[in-house]
Amino acid sequence: MADPITEEIVSQVPELCCECGQAHPLLDNHLYNFQDEVDDELICHICLQPLLQPMDTPCGHTYCFKCLENFMQEYSFCPMDRKKLSFLQCHKSSLLVRNLLDKLIVLCPFKAECQQTMQRCELEAHLQNRCPGFKKYKSELQRKKNPIPKGKEDPPAKGETNKDPEVPGGGSSLVAESSGAAVVSLGTAEPGLVNPAFEETEEDLPQRTSLVAETTTIEIHREDPEEELGMRIVGGKDTPLGNIVVQEVLRDSVIAADGRIAPGDHILEVNGVNISSVTHCQAVSFLRHPGPVLHLMVLQEKGFSNKTAQQDSPCTHREVIHVTLVKRDRSEPLGIKLIRKTDEAGIFILDLLEGGLAAKNGKLSRNDRVLSINGQDLRQGTPEAAAQIIQTTESRVNFVILRQPGVQLGEPVEDGSTSNSSSSSSSSNGGSPVHHRRRPEQNHYRRKSSYQKDLPQGYVSHEKTVAIKKEPKESLGITIGGGRDNKNKLPIYVTSVQPIGCLFRDGRIKRGDVLLSINGIDLTHLNYYEAVSALKSNAASHSVTLKALEILSLNSPEPSLDIREQGFSWSPLWITWLGLPSYLHFCQDIVLSKGNLESWGFSIVGGFEESKGNQPFFIKTIVPGTPAFRDRKLKCGDEIVAVNGVPAIGMSNSELIPMLKEQRNKVTLTVVSWPGSLV
Repeated sequence: MADPITEEIVSQVPELCCECGQAHPLLDNHLYNFQDEVDDELICHICLQPLLQPMDTPCGHTYCFKCLENFMQEYSFCPMDRKKLSFLQCHKSSLLVRNLLDKLIVLCPFKAECQQTMQRCELEAHLQNRCPGFKKYKSELQRKKNPIPKGKEDPPAKGETNKDPEVPGGGSSLVAESSGAAVVSLGTAEPGLVNPAFEETEEDLPQRTSLVAETTTIEIHREDPEEELGMRIVGGKDTPLGNIVVQEVLRDSVIAADGRIAPGDHILEVNGVNISSVTHCQAVSFLRHPGPVLHLMVLQEKGFSNKTAQQDSPCTHREVIHVTLVKRDRSEPLGIKLIRKTDEAGIFILDLLEGGLAAKNGKLSRNDRVLSINGQDLRQGTPEAAAQIIQTTESRVNFVILRQPGVQLGEPVEDGSTSNSSSSSSSSNGGSPVHHRRRPEQNHYRRKSSYQKDLPQGYVSHEKTVAIKKEPKESLGITIGGGRDNKNKLPIYVTSVQPIGCLFRDGRIKRGDVLLSINGIDLTHLNYYEAVSALKSNAASHSVTLKALEILSLNSPEPSLDIREQGFSWSPLWITWLGLPSYLHFCQDIVLSKGNLESWGFSIVGGFEESKGNQPFFIKTIVPGTPAFRDRKLKCGDEIVAVNGVPAIGMSNSELIPMLKEQRNKVTLTVVSWPGSLV
């Protein structure tokens, strides 16, 4: 009988690949640490790593053999230009290309014991015959698999202690440093499809599902050509996210009224211009461009869908309908009953109450599936969530519904899932009111010293002290925003410097500066109204000393937009907050729970890379219908600071992803959340 203690020890030592010397699933590509930055022409646009066994497509693109093979099992188009494609049409790249790839210089993964560099094609022979680190690893693995019986081991030499050999790269377990090839593709049109953060494990194989994403062209009409769209965006090629991602849709906005764009959607084109590889500022400029009609191409994650169910249930004869109901006041009920179904995600209209606002309007019907209300995505929602949106809306309630003629409504789920979407505590025609449990207040706290990080590359923060003499009744002449009562717990920042005040005349305080103190009073922990009070009371003095922080993004200065900005409530761009020093960050802990056969449902990008150093980890994709989606607190663009209290600073992507996947049913993510740029 096997010794369970021995088995546990062996399981803690991962098997390293004998060809590349790194830990990766058997069917995945090898991982390498390249000495120099590799030319973009030699990069696979699925895994974003130098090509392995390169394959050419008829449309002129080149991918790794395994990357393309896995992709083509789910899709029948090229990942880059989406042209129709079959794997049988692809062929091996030329000998010249393969030789160029084989000659790329790589580092030995066992950096602690071996500092050798060699061509990629020579690494396997080096590991097997010459590398002291790999030899040490093999002997240690053998020793743990076949331990010496107790009492027979040789006594340690004087001054020597029994301990595991040091991990290459400085980790705590015997795993060679990874090149991070598992990071989600930033260049592919299907972000998240290959990210292991929500990749199924072998346990999921009996119920394996495919992650569905599709592109949609959406036409947005504006009565006022300069009206803001009403959504917040994150990302850009100058950030680890790469793509431009919708973080939030504001209620009662143009985008919300249209109802087709939801948080998590990736914007690929604006008016025919490809913005999938532009900087954040350039994307903001394109999206703020005035005009009565805006054409957007977006990529939308549809969640995990069962393959057989997709084949058996074609979406023919379905119709997407937009319906707007106008309430006379917030308390007026709509007279709609919503339910969940036992066999399909989402919420459905069970009944329209006679005499109610919806029944009088006549455009909604029984069996309609509610896709969104006021731009809030409800494809995986609940009746309670829908009722809350309706009840907090002042007047216009915009529905986007899916209608499929002839489909009978299934039995409603038990335990109070039927919701009468009346408002407040009033009910319609005797229906039971919906009682909402108040979500507990988010517990934010200053970023701990163990979680602090250096400023990302390309950012500089400059602290300045401004002392001015003034008349007692003279105004400072600034307006402010932010405050720790803000949902993102922002510091106080300057939104404008008016030409009538003493600060405009002085010229050193600028729009976007973060205010740290006034006359020695700390402003960094105050809410908005407390900060306004502190500024006003101290402005009555003959002299005022302000401490402020100016954040500069060297790579992406704010765009000089050609449109008037009066229509926009000014606030710093999302990328500006990325340059804020750690001691001014406020964190929150988000606890996610899942079943054994579920994945967490989000993808991550960022982490340590040899060529770029330490980069923050960001949430890139949140998949509908998953624990991360249902929790509603995690957003695209959030920075992951720690996992279960373990700081993420300095980790590579290939170190953090296994840590996330090891958490079976519960994980605590410490995140910092910044508001996306308003467009």
